[in-house]
Order: sequence, then C-alpha cells, then structure tokens
Amino acid sequence: MKVTQEKLPASQIGLDIEISPEMSKNAYEQVIRQYARSVNIPGFRKGKVPRHILVQRLGIGRIKAAALDDLMQQCLPKAVEQENIPAIGSFELRGDVEELVSLYEPGQLLTIKAAVDVAPEVQLGEYKGLNVQAEEVKFNPARVEEVLEQEQTKLATLVPVENRPAQTGDVAFVDFKGVFATETNVAGEPQEIPGGSAENFQVELVEGQFIPGFTEGMIGMNPGETKELQVTFPDDYGNEELAGQAAVFTITLNELKVKELPELDDDFAEEVSEFETLAELRESLEKRFQEEADEQTTANKNKALIEAIVANLQVELPETMIREEVDQVLTQQAMQLSQMGVDIKRLFTQEMIPQMRERSRPQAIEQLKQSLALKEIAKQESITVSEEEIQAEEAKTMAQLQGQEVDPDRLREVVNENLLKKKTYSWLEENSTVELVPEGSLSPSEESEESEETEMSEEVTSEVEVEVLTSETSE
Repeated sequence: MKVTQEKLPASQIGLDIEISPEMSKNAYEQVIRQYARSVNIPGFRKGKVPRHILVQRLGIGRIKAAALDDLMQQCLPKAVEQENIPAIGSFELRGDVEELVSLYEPGQLLTIKAAVDVAPEVQLGEYKGLNVQAEEVKFNPARVEEVLEQEQTKLATLVPVENRPAQTGDVAFVDFKGVFATETNVAGEPQEIPGGSAENFQVELVEGQFIPGFTEGMIGMNPGETKELQVTFPDDYGNEELAGQAAVFTITLNELKVKELPELDDDFAEEVSEFETLAELRESLEKRFQEEADEQTTANKNKALIEAIVANLQVELPETMIREEVDQVLTQQAMQLSQMGVDIKRLFTQEMIPQMRERSRPQAIEQLKQSLALKEIAKQESITVSEEEIQAEEAKTMAQLQGQEVDPDRLREVVNENLLKKKTYSWLEENSTVELVPEGSLSPSEESEESEETEMSEEVTSEVEVEVLTSETSE
C-alpha cells in the first residue's frame, strides 16, 4: 500500500493512501455479499436476491459509501503502522465524503486523503540562566490566633442578655418579613419578597452579615420591639431579580444572647485537637502555616520560571491534546464544586458544557505548553526519576489513600510525572536567578484577582438557587 506523507499545521500529518484496484473491488464485492445475506426485500428469500435488484433497491451510492467506510477502517490504521507515525487521537478525512464516494469506482485506483494528530515538536527558547522575580510568602502568626478564635466560637455558649438594647456582636433571634418598596400585588398591597421572611431567625449582629443595613439596623433595639428597616439589595447581588431593588423589612426582636467563649487552655486544646496542651497545638499550627507559606513561595518561583520559558516556546498543539486537556480541566472543576456541595448535574448540563469547554480552552492550552516545556527540558538535560524514588512515593500515596480503590498503573504514571516535574523545577531554579520580592508586589490588582478567582463561582450562582438572605438556618 503506497502512502505519501505531508506535514500539516496544528501538529498533523496528512496521508495520501492509494487503494489498489483489487482492494477497491474486493471491498465493494464484500459489501454486496453482506447485504445479500442480511437485507429483506419483498418477493425474495433472504440471500437469494439477484445482484441487480439489490443494487437497484439499495442504491449504488449507499453500497459505495459502506465499502469506503470498510476501506478506511482497514487501511488507515495499517498506513499509520506501516509509516511508523506516532499518531494520537482518531483520523480525519480530508475533503468531502460525498465527493469521495462519487470518485470511487470499484476496480479502479482510489486515493483516500486523511489526517491524523501526532505528538507535537517542542522548540525551546532560552531556559538556562533565567532572571525572574517571584513573591515570597511569609508566615503570618496572626493566622494561628484566627484559627484558635474560630475554634473558640464553635464551642461558644449562648447566654441570654437582659436589661439592655442590642449591641454589635450580640446574637439576635428575630421574626422578619420583607416587601418590595415600590412593587404591589393585585390587591394593591406591597409585594412580598420571595423567601424574604422567617420566624425566630438567629442572626449575629456584625457588619456585612446580610445585605447592607439589615443587621446594622437592629443595633439599639430592645427585646419585644418591632422596627421597619429600609434597605437596598446590592447591584451585584447573586439573585438578579433582587439586585438593586429597594425593600422594607419589618423586624421583631424576640431575644438577645451573647457568645460566651471557652478559655484558651490545655482543656480547650484537648477538646479541639489531638494535642494535650495549648502549647503543642500552637506549635502544630505554626508549623503547618509555615509549611504552607514555603510551599506557596515555591509555587510562585515555579510559576515565574515556567511563564518565562513558555513565553519563548514554539509548539503547535494538536486538537486531540487540547480536547483531552479541556476534559481534565472540567473534571477538576467538577470535583472542586462537588466538594463545595454544588449539585454538578445542574451545572454541567448539555447546554452549558459547550460554553464551559470554550471558556476552559485557554487554561488547557497554557497547561499543555507548560507540561510539554518541562518534559522537553527534562529530556534535553537527562533529568530522570529512579525506580526507588517512584516506589517510595507510591507507598506514601497509597498510605494516604488507604481504603480507596486505586489503579496501580495510573498511580505510577501520575507519581512519575509529578516527581519528574518537581526535579525539573529544582534544576531550573539551580540554573536560574530567582529574586524574591514582597508578597503582593507582583500580583494583579485585588479587584482583577478576585474577578478571576470567582468567575466559576458566578457561573454556579447563576445556575444554583440563591436564597434571599443567607443559607444559615435558625437554631
């Protein structure tokens, strides 16, 4: 079988595959025989239909199309094997199918034009002696106190308050009912806000807990008092029907309580952790946050290095690889959202998936470029991972995943990739200059960064029902 190769854009190889007259005739005759054995035509017994009747009833175009399909299924894989082409993904027919069917004459030479994706050629720019900047993340001792305060709050006891009005920090139990300030129902009465009412609802009187002015308006109220609060839903409120709407909430304060926190002592440490003393708990938290800071600094250095390398990288990515990477990105997003409690079946619908795939494409392309660059550097610098390193990491991972089903082949593949990536980053750092700068000095503006981080959250919000005030329930 004669095969002519042609290099195409986007890391594809074009194939012109010549089908001999004998093969083209045999494929056609084979289809005729198959149809003769299986087709039911009134007036004839199965397998006894005359050839000319069969062709007349089925149509020569249908028979030729089936024969062509058989030829492609048979010849395309053989052509790739014959030419030793490192193909990835499935074949694509080049040209119009109907035109190919019309050109196909059984018993005559036929050329099938196809294309197949191949692993891309990676051309690195400068990757040694780089000079980059990366943000240094330092351990903040305040985080330890924040965690301890959070644990204190979880164990807090609510104690009733008497003979004084509500103050900031109190826990109030209220009845409330909200109506739109400018909308009325058919009876001419103020239109109630859907989901905007509750009885004996527990709310902590701190700023920003609900919509602006809601909790602030309760400060100074006495138990048994009823008050009307005029508020406005923010323009960026999650529920678009309420965003920017003026509302009036009628609130009755039923009871006030304050949080009584437990003492920060060894008994507290024993209750909230596996440690016996508060000192041990503090030491553990300090170590954890220091490790997190160090890991983030390392991640920042790696990011700076790989971005500098990718900026000068030349590679044409095949569509097959991009599609697979997009699938990986969406799978990771689905897992993260599922862990957040989001019903991903409601988000990953047939209508939404094409949009999500398109939005994930730039991220997938960037990840592919980074991965290919690292692999090429490891190849050129002979960076490898030993069998002992792989086995040690496999054992460590299996211990962490104890009780879960694990594909050993996939585990080995992932472990090898991660170890090789880690060693390559270490080599890059050793052969480059990375200047550490204060945290925040290289980051995009806070507004831009938050927008980027919450893009998926906003999409979720648009699909998942948003409650009017809070997802918390009264105790």
